[in-house]
Amino acid sequence: MTQTNTQPLVQDFMNHLIKGDRRACSKLATMYLESGHAVMDLYENIFKSALYEVGRLWETNKISVATEHMATAITEGILNELYADISFSKPLQKKVVVACVEHEKHQVGVKMVADVFEMNGWESYFLGTGVPTTELIRFMHETKPDVLAISLSVFFNYASFLEMLFQIREAFPDLLILIGGQAFSRMKQQQIDRFDHVLYIPDLYALDQLIKSWNNQTA
Repeated sequence: MTQTNTQPLVQDFMNHLIKGDRRACSKLATMYLESGHAVMDLYENIFKSALYEVGRLWETNKISVATEHMATAITEGILNELYADISFSKPLQKKVVVACVEHEKHQVGVKMVADVFEMNGWESYFLGTGVPTTELIRFMHETKPDVLAISLSVFFNYASFLEMLFQIREAFPDLLILIGGQAFSRMKQQQIDRFDHVLYIPDLYALDQLIKSWNNQTA
């Protein structure tokens, strides 16, 4: 993890996001990587920090939903630009399904989660937003993943998360489920601990360490 003060860059990146300046955002991301930082540093320290602040501004009515969606779309576009340059580990016989809570409309964070799994040699099935839980379960029966990763950005959709978790548990009682996203950062750990076989992952660094520990166990 790179220990540098990224706040000025986060602020610049966020300002360009809100203005809709895709070129400036892409240039900042490229400069950050060229200065010696890893892709995961860019994801966690710049993209995530900036989008969390954008989300806060939207929730407090400081920016419109249109501006918030634009900022998200720009960031996702840069993720797609960078994908070809990511360094991936040797493929393993491990699979993860990565999806959003039903009705959730934000998929950038969980897309970064899919990339981290792939960086570590896992095969990731990135489903993004808009997949009904019944179809998610059907897809998991077909693909038989080792892990399911779920993202929730807006706490308003927490009830949908609970219903989704209930349905998945009926179909896959012992499947390990990873959860993360801005909405969960507001919860206390004991609220999460009541779920069986569910792990809250606070950031991408923690996710990377967890995956590496799993890989070492099977090496």
